[in-house]
Amino acid sequence: MTNHISKRMLDVQSPMIAIVGELIAANPGTISLGQGIVHFDPPRFVGEHAAASASLQRSNRYGLVSGIDELIERIGTKLAEENNISVSDKQRIIVTAGSNMGFQNTILSIADPGDEIIIQSPYYFNHEMAIAIANCQAVVVPTDQNYQPNIAALEAAITDRTRAIITVSPNNPTGAVYSDMDLIKINQLCQDAGIYHISDEAYEYFVYDGAEHFSAASITNSESHTISLFTLSKAYGMAGWRVGYMLIPEHLEAVIKKVQDTNLICPPIISQLAACAALDAGKSWCDGQISGFNDVRQLVMNELSVLQDKLIVPDVKGAFYVLMKLRKETGDLELVKKLIEDYGVAVMPGSTFGVDDGTYLRIAYGALARDSVEDGMGRLVNGLKALL
Repeated sequence: MTNHISKRMLDVQSPMIAIVGELIAANPGTISLGQGIVHFDPPRFVGEHAAASASLQRSNRYGLVSGIDELIERIGTKLAEENNISVSDKQRIIVTAGSNMGFQNTILSIADPGDEIIIQSPYYFNHEMAIAIANCQAVVVPTDQNYQPNIAALEAAITDRTRAIITVSPNNPTGAVYSDMDLIKINQLCQDAGIYHISDEAYEYFVYDGAEHFSAASITNSESHTISLFTLSKAYGMAGWRVGYMLIPEHLEAVIKKVQDTNLICPPIISQLAACAALDAGKSWCDGQISGFNDVRQLVMNELSVLQDKLIVPDVKGAFYVLMKLRKETGDLELVKKLIEDYGVAVMPGSTFGVDDGTYLRIAYGALARDSVEDGMGRLVNGLKALL
């Protein structure tokens, strides 16, 4: 008798971040344009508040599954002031250990094995992985050439096994920002079909050149079928603190608490108290940190413009990503390896994001200061000129 390993888990893709990370570690001096994190730290007083909270007895005890009251109150205020969402008695806020946990909570709560979840490609790979882990089926619907939703294709993909449509706006991995009209149409599709609209809004503050973020839960009469996911990892520079939150229909509260209680028991108290301090700093603090990102985005686009004969790069206005399509098909992971080993720059292969109509590479420009991004882009352009 051999020691068994779950076939379901063997079929789940391996996280590409770790694979590329090992390549970077083996090649010291590599500039990483790979992982989606920001280069700035949280407000100084967040750490000070957490340090003071560490001596409190409550930080060493379990808390409520859904989160501490003072954080839930601050989140409710934030949603009203910034997202135009007035949380009603038909909705609940659940604090999570990041929005990935919120997504996993959701899939395990709304779907049974064999059920279908519609995701749009290019997709965020952890979403596809979570669907597979839950023994569900990801139904992949391509976006258009500018990475915008194809509403007709989404509608055509709905079956009697469909449980949700996912939107990520601003988008990882493309940087696309969906219009309010498209999000309203998708939300209506979900309402008409009796399925959920899962709205991932991790990059809500990262919009440029007049683009605006729109929250699906702000739509009138959307409370019963809209699930919204948020995080402090990006805009507040708190990736390591692992704190996010969900806004869910009230009828899902009991089942989502079952999932969260089993996996987490409760969100870490000290991280929640740190999150309270961060939300006190508010959007204006975040905007001050993000204000330089548009300049870096323009730098990236300008550098890539010299490769117009080799690349297709849509003009996107959100997050801190660029997903470029190569005019020449080649193995994307092998190309990533060559760029790291021979040119000292790392990007992510597009295949991990579910695109199969050519060769794609994703650039993430949020983790580095402008000068480092400029150096990395110089290496990348030189490498692509030679390799393509």
